Amino acid sequence: MQGAQIHYPAVFVAAAVHMAIGFLWYSPIGFAKIWMAAVGKTEADMKEACKRGGLWKTYGIYFSALLLLSTVLAYFIDYTGADSMADGIGVGAWAWLGFVATTSLGGVLFEKRPFRLYLINGGYALVGMVISGAILASWR
Repeated sequence: MQGAQIHYPAVFVAAAVHMAIGFLWYSPIGFAKIWMAAVGKTEADMKEACKRGGLWKTYGIYFSALLLLSTVLAYFIDYTGADSMADGIGVGAWAWLGFVATTSLGGVLFEKRPFRLYLINGGYALVGMVISGAILASWR
């Protein structure tokens, strides 16, 4: 993809916003209780994980993954010529449908994970990707 025009500050902001959405999505005001029940965790388990540390490393690795996701999404947006917020939302939604919704379904089908976990995690990915797409397409 020679000549792709990627606006890297927008990539960084899209990744940061996606991460912030995750903090809210999986917080007590979001889906924390339902998510914990679906993965078999309790509030005590979560508090213990925080005490053990290592969360900053986990967050750093995940933020790096979101930077990669935002960069790839920016390439898709450039490739499709999306240049408006609505176009970016569309590219984000199609990318989610084609790559996230489909491959994540394996957790339900083969690992027998609860369907509600698929909905919670998939919903987060969808919201994150469409908002990232909106940011990336409108800030070029």
